[in-house]
Amino acid sequence: MSRALATRRRRPRGTAGIAEALLWLGPALILILGIVVDPAVALVGTSFGTYSITGLRKGDAGFQNYIAFLTSPDLGKVVWNTTVWVGVVVAMTILLSLGLAQFLSKEFFGRRFVRWAVIVPWAAALVISSQLFRLMYDYYHGIINGLLLWLGVIHKPIDWLGNPALIMPSMITVGIFVSMPFTAYLFVAGLNAIPGDLYEAARIDGARPSQIYRRITLPLLRPAILIGVVLNMIYVFNSFPIIWILNGSNPGFGNDTLITYMYKIAFKSAQHDVGMSAAAGIFNVILILIAVAIYLRFTNWRRRDES
Repeated sequence: MSRALATRRRRPRGTAGIAEALLWLGPALILILGIVVDPAVALVGTSFGTYSITGLRKGDAGFQNYIAFLTSPDLGKVVWNTTVWVGVVVAMTILLSLGLAQFLSKEFFGRRFVRWAVIVPWAAALVISSQLFRLMYDYYHGIINGLLLWLGVIHKPIDWLGNPALIMPSMITVGIFVSMPFTAYLFVAGLNAIPGDLYEAARIDGARPSQIYRRITLPLLRPAILIGVVLNMIYVFNSFPIIWILNGSNPGFGNDTLITYMYKIAFKSAQHDVGMSAAAGIFNVILILIAVAIYLRFTNWRRRDES
């Protein structure tokens, strides 16, 4: 008893023992093990096996699934689609969200209503938003073609989701639309955290609005921009519903990304290769981790924060 009391007395104030920490962290650790670790282990195991169409394991495949995936003739096109999809959506989302955040942070009549309206696309399920845009893009009855015809901009309907040259821009538009609300609110929080005294001092010194934005706002928003880029990279890369709902009915892999390509390999193509699809899943995880690591290394965020 005295030894336990002595140990408790030697423990620094505000710290917890291992048993107490596990008591609080236990539910979260169990959730992580069940939802993250166990499926990841199963995915790795699946990538080294061969399976029938019904999903029964027929034997070991070694690295043949990885070789088949990396030598697939469609992989180059799919990787390019993924690069364009992630790069354009993330870049345009960040740029447009910066302007939207500046607007939402100002005082104006009806600001509360506008803020509520902006959050709706993010609050709605991604499947619902994607299906709504699919109806809007419809060749015969879509509101987009109807509006353009009424305005006289076009003379016949445009096949937004059937023309190979327009499918990717159409999907990118939806990706930006559903990604902006979260990013804009992230930047609004960053703007609200900037002390107003800095702006007042800059105006007294005669700084122009463009100089204030470039020298004060953007540098102090850098942590929020960093978080926005990283989260959007992961979110957009893994965005399955948009691409599948808008492009899933088209044959081949001409406008697929790695996520939908992986799904088609397992369930929709003539291959029906679950093992190869699992290998593609491992490749996707490694690829997004490398992309995030390169971005963090490029921004050199830790060293700058310390300085």
